Amino acid sequence: MRKQLMTLLLCGSLATWAQEPVDYVNPFIGTSNFGTTNPGAVCPQGMMSVTPFNVMGSETNKFDKDKQWWSTPYTSDNDFFTGFAHVNLSGVGCPELGSLLLMPTAGELNVDYKAYGSHYKDETAHPGYYSNVLTKYNIKTEVTATPRTSLARFTFPAGQGNILLNLGEGLTNESGATVRFVSDTEIEGSKLLGTFCYNPQKVFRIYFVMKLDKAPKERGYWKKQRAMQGVEAEWDIYSGKYKLYTEYTREMSGDDVGVWFKYDTEANEQIGVKIGVSFVSIENARENLNAEQPGFAFEETASKAREMWNEDLSRITVEGGTKDEKTIFYTGLYHLLIHPNILQDVNGEYPKMETLETGKTDRTRYTVFSLWDTYRNVSSLMTLLYPDRQLDIIQTMLDMYKENGWLPKWELYSRETFTMEGDPAIPYIVDAWMKGLRDFDTELAYEAMRKGATTPGEYNLLRPDANDYFSLGYVPLREQFDNSVSHALEYYIADWSLSKFAEALGKKEDAKLFYERSMGYKHYYCKEYGTFRPILPDGTFYSPFDPLLGANFEPNPGFHEGNAWNYTFFVPHDVKGYAKLMGGKKKFVDKLQMVFDKKYYDPANEPDIAYPYLFSYFDDEAWRTQKEVHNILKTGYHNAPNGVPGNEDTGTMSTWAIFSMLGFYPACPGSPDYVLTSPVFDKVTLHLDKKYYPKGDLVITSKHANPESIYIQEIKVGGKKKKGYTISHQDLVNAGTLEYTLGETPKK
Repeated sequence: MRKQLMTLLLCGSLATWAQEPVDYVNPFIGTSNFGTTNPGAVCPQGMMSVTPFNVMGSETNKFDKDKQWWSTPYTSDNDFFTGFAHVNLSGVGCPELGSLLLMPTAGELNVDYKAYGSHYKDETAHPGYYSNVLTKYNIKTEVTATPRTSLARFTFPAGQGNILLNLGEGLTNESGATVRFVSDTEIEGSKLLGTFCYNPQKVFRIYFVMKLDKAPKERGYWKKQRAMQGVEAEWDIYSGKYKLYTEYTREMSGDDVGVWFKYDTEANEQIGVKIGVSFVSIENARENLNAEQPGFAFEETASKAREMWNEDLSRITVEGGTKDEKTIFYTGLYHLLIHPNILQDVNGEYPKMETLETGKTDRTRYTVFSLWDTYRNVSSLMTLLYPDRQLDIIQTMLDMYKENGWLPKWELYSRETFTMEGDPAIPYIVDAWMKGLRDFDTELAYEAMRKGATTPGEYNLLRPDANDYFSLGYVPLREQFDNSVSHALEYYIADWSLSKFAEALGKKEDAKLFYERSMGYKHYYCKEYGTFRPILPDGTFYSPFDPLLGANFEPNPGFHEGNAWNYTFFVPHDVKGYAKLMGGKKKFVDKLQMVFDKKYYDPANEPDIAYPYLFSYFDDEAWRTQKEVHNILKTGYHNAPNGVPGNEDTGTMSTWAIFSMLGFYPACPGSPDYVLTSPVFDKVTLHLDKKYYPKGDLVITSKHANPESIYIQEIKVGGKKKKGYTISHQDLVNAGTLEYTLGETPKK
């Protein structure tokens, strides 16, 4: 009996301490240091996310979205809560969405967010769940989500309790909403969103239906009144304050409107609120809500969200490493799987690209394509781990082309924002095709890519400066801050990818044309400075020139979001050719090493994101890759709110860390090869989808004496010793095992 008791205790202890991948996720990573992530409740690639909104209102706020450029509804540096925002972006650089603010209060009803906002404590978050306690009211808030709906549970003190839905405030730059009561416990309406990244015409509507599980004793609207000078009245209608509507319950519209519900609550009484959304219609929002959230079963909904996350995160299992390293790794995978997110409703309907029409699909339609970021590494990781979704992502891009005539660049809820540079859908799609995902209309894809690569600039929405690029081989600096060098460098990698695609399809003349274009980067190389340098229309270099100008996102002639050093090695498609241009391998390597030694490398932005891996194109210099990668992981990634080195960019920064911790990285988008580096964990198992990768699991092991053993001594692929530091995608997924032997001394 005693032996049985000890066995039960031991098993219980193991069960208590055993952790699943979902348990390692820390949603607060990236919520400071301009990471722009948030700890809100969301399902994998879900349309709905429910995020605490704390970036406006209080005089004690360190950040206020109305006083400075701020692109996230939440930052860990603030604690003044003004509601839960529904449908949000994660890890982007421009403010958008983050509206439908749901707020519980207690005591006298007040609808001014600056007055009703509250500080909070006891903040908790894990995948699919968020909670805090509002100190002003002693109200516990909890939220969870399904793919298209939210569920909130508010625990009130005794007395008067209020629930507010603020349709006027939010992160979006657009104003205007309409709402109406369907019953005492149900409202429906829509809110205008848009103008992402300085695009005033890129607006769209979100439709919603909200239901409560308890009827209020009173309900009504509010509307902010227009202030009028020279008018004195006891009534607040002309004071610029908020007017309460206590009897009128028909439709309400305006720039700053909201809905309030008033209750008499007992101590610890809980009230549930659920919201369904759609980007097609109110009817679809209601259908989404009825299908995914028929009741108010909070625990069940949160449990299902957790299960969804754990299933997706379990595509990789890791052994060894520290708890912080596992947390950084799985949180990175969590961030990867937030965007792009689903757009279609449960009935398959979605808004077509740049039209007023509604489409219908039996697949998954995606939105939020931050392609300037994600083509660099996210595409490769989705191809490797989630190939079924990657095919739906690519099919979405092709459907956008059929609907709108162009592949996406930075698409947001079926509106093209034209944010950032280049023609990024090309390397994104080609990368997947080169790695074996070919279950889509290849000829249609080629047609779409070729259109962007050949249409004259005056008609080209993706490459507006294409005429100069076609005729000169580069884009000259015609205005001081026109980002000309950045544009051209993006065109070069896109055209190189397209040349490889054309070659594989037997289109020899196109392949030659696009390849020759991709070599045009050589125009920008300035021997005097050893960097890329803007070129004037007359063919001379721009002067005066400072290759360090442009750090910290300051304006810089020719370059966007970086300086010349952040772009000078952005030629991943011709590393050895570029080394020859620079004067040989030694000069190339020395100059690249100087970028790290002098801290010119910026881990927080994309143009130089692959720099550490360029050393490994020369076997005797690969140790530098291993050293710099581990240093960046150590200094730039942490299990803390500042744990991402900069803007997360819809998973791109996290994906860099994921690949780097695994021990390989896609240094050249559009290429089927990876560059190898030393892994962080003792053992990693990638559970590959056998439908696409029949070999199945890939097991990566590393033998090392201590954490300082970061230098590769030997690599075995499928049990056979490997030469060099690159491996093809096909060799990787068919290897079965990838074995590293590591040491403390570089192998030169």
